[in-house]
Amino acid sequence: MALMTSRFADGLAVGSDLVEAAETAVGQALSRLSGQADLVCFFICGDDPEDVARAGQAAMKLAPEAHVIGCSATGVIGDGQGVELTPAVSAWAATLEGARLTTFALETLTAEDRFVVVGLPERNGDDHVAILLADPYTFPTDAFVERSVDVLGDLPLVGGLANGLQGRGSVRLFADGEIYTEGAIGVLLSGPVRVSTVVSQGCRPIGPSMVVTASEENLLLELAGQPALARLEDIVSELDEDDRELVASGLQIGLAMDEYAERHERGDFLIRGVIGIDPEREAVAIGDIVEIGRTVRFQVRDAATADEDLYDLLDAHREELGKVDGALLFSCNGRGSAMFGTADHDPVALRDTLGPIGVAGFFAAGEVGPVAGHNHVHGFTASVLVFSSAAGGP
Repeated sequence: MALMTSRFADGLAVGSDLVEAAETAVGQALSRLSGQADLVCFFICGDDPEDVARAGQAAMKLAPEAHVIGCSATGVIGDGQGVELTPAVSAWAATLEGARLTTFALETLTAEDRFVVVGLPERNGDDHVAILLADPYTFPTDAFVERSVDVLGDLPLVGGLANGLQGRGSVRLFADGEIYTEGAIGVLLSGPVRVSTVVSQGCRPIGPSMVVTASEENLLLELAGQPALARLEDIVSELDEDDRELVASGLQIGLAMDEYAERHERGDFLIRGVIGIDPEREAVAIGDIVEIGRTVRFQVRDAATADEDLYDLLDAHREELGKVDGALLFSCNGRGSAMFGTADHDPVALRDTLGPIGVAGFFAAGEVGPVAGHNHVHGFTASVLVFSSAAGGP
């Protein structure tokens, strides 16, 4: 649990009575703050979407003076632990003196042959970050995030794709007293607030970096002048048995974010999945469109690599920032017990590296966060929004 004197605090309650759990979790977070809450976030895992809605309504009423956002999920994070596929509510509260908060709700409209997202707040020069919670079934999150630079400039987006235990139709989003069954919601943080991001994709490279010399949409046809499939087969043939098993269980590819870097190592790539091969064309299909001239490198992911990656990134972040006060954690629902054997891994990693700060979040169906200054939607990733003290501050 967070310290009683903290500007950031969290709470967690497990139980089938979701209204009671919401009141308990939010009450815990609010009671542990040193001042009045300016922002409250909560996350609800429950079997019945209507129960989730009632719990969310109850949660929003507990902090009438604060801006409040939340969503449904298949698992929640709070009080230093994760709870998966079990009725529970986690909450997070923050005192952000002087900060300006703007909640928003996004919806998608059809205009001729294209979609238009409406509801974005106007930008200001002192905007720092927007937290985004989206329904993956009704909101085009991938397209919106990838093209966010067109309307948001360099504003970082951090958050996750909500879900519900009943899948499509069971997602519930909450913002300042309103309940939404589709679209996306969030909050824009501006003014005197110090935030930063950590995005741990949990992969390590195999084989060399290679330039794409021929491609067609999401098909890699040639790498470094040779058929892409042949290049991949050569790389796999040189791996040990353990890494070959990782390739078989889910090969990834990294897209270099800085083409001018002399070397491309772990952390220098945007990770995307390898989704198939085309033997006739000797091509490799990936989960993104890659242009000719882009540098790529194949990757593998396992628990040990993901663990090391998250701890290394958090340690480096702590050294750079100094005192860290709180964090929001959006962890893939493919991590937790599925990857590490425990739902607690990611929140424990934050506590180990950043200290006993207020941390809450949820297990997402996709994570939103910037890599090398560009916003992306990720998978199997831990996306963290870190709040720290201003230089010379308390």
